[in-house]
Amino acid sequence: MGRLAGKKALVTGASRGIGAAIAKGFAAEGADVAISYFRSPMAAEETAAAIRAFGVRGEAIQADAGDGEAVKRAVAYACDALGGLDILVNNAGIFERRLLQDASDEAFDRVMAVNLRGAFIAIKAALPHLPEGGRIINMSSTFGARVPATGIGLYAISKFAVAGMTRAFARDLAALGITVNAIQPGPIATDMNPDDARHARIMTMMTALGRYGAPEDVANAAIFLAGRDSAYITGTILNVDGGFES
Repeated sequence: MGRLAGKKALVTGASRGIGAAIAKGFAAEGADVAISYFRSPMAAEETAAAIRAFGVRGEAIQADAGDGEAVKRAVAYACDALGGLDILVNNAGIFERRLLQDASDEAFDRVMAVNLRGAFIAIKAALPHLPEGGRIINMSSTFGARVPATGIGLYAISKFAVAGMTRAFARDLAALGITVNAIQPGPIATDMNPDDARHARIMTMMTALGRYGAPEDVANAAIFLAGRDSAYITGTILNVDGGFES
């Protein structure tokens, strides 16, 4: 019996990278898991197959996290396919690197639609289905606590807001027995953020451990926040960053 045996989870933006690691980690702990994706159907199906390999239900749902109606449909489909919902992980996100001088209104709107508004809508849609003991986990970023470089303003604004939303909704939902927490990953090696990239040396030097983390490091934190051992933790922003914020 895994730590999440019998639980039902939706992880958004989980065709690959951190989201896929969280989804597979939940499945390894006994949860049925639905994932959403936008542009990577083959990767999403591979992740869903990996979930099912643990002997649990796995579903892949196409949905643009920046489209509110698509987000609502994805939550409804996940609840129907899995027979309920206990855990929601808002992982879907995009990164736009632009100086303020080059940031258009449209770019601002798109980043906020995916990184913030999509998470808000997913929470609202999931709320009627979440029981007492339900878990909401939002993915923020160390750039949601500090801004160490130029050109990351749009992303940072959205992630600062995700942290604030997490704290606010932890208060709102406490009476329902639902916890709301966030994870702030630091430098994590993924396809989109390889640890051999040009900026990797600088990012590595900014961590106390002197290395990048793996998606599984973030997944382990999500498993903890989704399980029984975190029952007295809510409104918390958990850094998984190798000491980036130390």
